[in-house]
Amino acid sequence: MSVARCAQLLLCLISLGLSRYIEDNEASDGLYSLLSLEQKRESEDFIFRRPLRCLDMLATDGYFTFVASRPQLACAAFIIAEPSEVISLELSDVSIDCRAGDFIKMFDGWVLKGEKFPSSQDHQLPVHRRYTDYCSSSAAGATSRSSQNVAMIFFRLQNTDSGFTLAVKKLHNAFPCNIMSQSPEGSFTMVIPHQRRNCSFSIIYPVELRLTELSLGQAKSNELSPQRQVWSGCSASGDYVELLGGNGVDTSKMFPVADLCFSLSGLSQMKIGCDNSVVRLVSSGNYINRVSFQYRLLEHNELPKSRENSLDNFCTVE
Repeated sequence: MSVARCAQLLLCLISLGLSRYIEDNEASDGLYSLLSLEQKRESEDFIFRRPLRCLDMLATDGYFTFVASRPQLACAAFIIAEPSEVISLELSDVSIDCRAGDFIKMFDGWVLKGEKFPSSQDHQLPVHRRYTDYCSSSAAGATSRSSQNVAMIFFRLQNTDSGFTLAVKKLHNAFPCNIMSQSPEGSFTMVIPHQRRNCSFSIIYPVELRLTELSLGQAKSNELSPQRQVWSGCSASGDYVELLGGNGVDTSKMFPVADLCFSLSGLSQMKIGCDNSVVRLVSSGNYINRVSFQYRLLEHNELPKSRENSLDNFCTVE
C-alpha cells in the first residue's frame, strides 16, 4: 500500500468520530500499514521526545506531547512493545475540560474494527477494568499498565491549546502472553506455567507457520510430521494449541484452522492467507505447556487460492 493511500485512510478514520471509529471502523488496512511504517520509523529514529499525532503509532519509550491546534474529537494512539515486554503509561501536564466533554482513556490492549485484543476470553480482567478514564478517576487515572505488549490511548479535546504529555515506558515480562507481533517474520516460544489461561500470538499478516516444538501435559513433540492428519476436537482435552485465521483481532471471532493436542499430531507448517494469523495456547493449569514456532510473510503468489493442507481457503487478501 502506498504512503498516500495510507494517509488518506487515516484521515477518513479521524473524520468518522471516535465512537464510530472504535466500534464500527472498517478501514483497518490504514492501521495495518501504520504498524509497519511507523514502527520502523520509531525504531530507526529512536525519538525520545516528540509531538503526539491525533492518530499515532508508538513503538519506543519516550515522552509524547499533544497540544490541540483545533478541536480534536476522534484521536487514538496505539502503543506496541517487544513480545517480552509490557507497557507503562503515565499522563502529565494535563490541561483538558472534563466537564465540557473532553476525555482521555487508556486501554489495556487494542480496540480495532469494534474488536478487542486480547479478546474477553483470553484476558484475565473483565473489559470494564481494562479501561482507565482520566476524567472519572482521581490520581490513579493518570497511570496505566498493560497486561501484554500492546496498549492504547484515545482522547477528545474540544478547546484549542488543550493537551497532555504521555510517558511510555516498557517493562520486562517474564511470561509473555497475548502478543501482537511487530514483524511479519520471526520465531517465538509461548510458555504457560501451571496457570489456567489462554495465550495468543497474533501476526497481522498472511504468513506461513511452522511449529518446531510442542509440549502439552505429558505429551511432547519435537518433530511434527506434515504427512499426518490434523487432529480436531481437542478442546475437550483442556490443553491444546489452536491455529486461527481471520481479518479482525478478536480471536473468539476467528476461523479455527486446526487444533493440536497430541504428540506428532500432524502439522509442521501451514499457510494462512488472512489479515491475521494466530497461534493460541490453551492451558488447563495442570501442566507446564509450551509451543515453539516460526513464521514468515507470504509473498503474493503464495497466498492460498484453493484447498491448502485439506482446508478451504477462507480468507481473501488483496
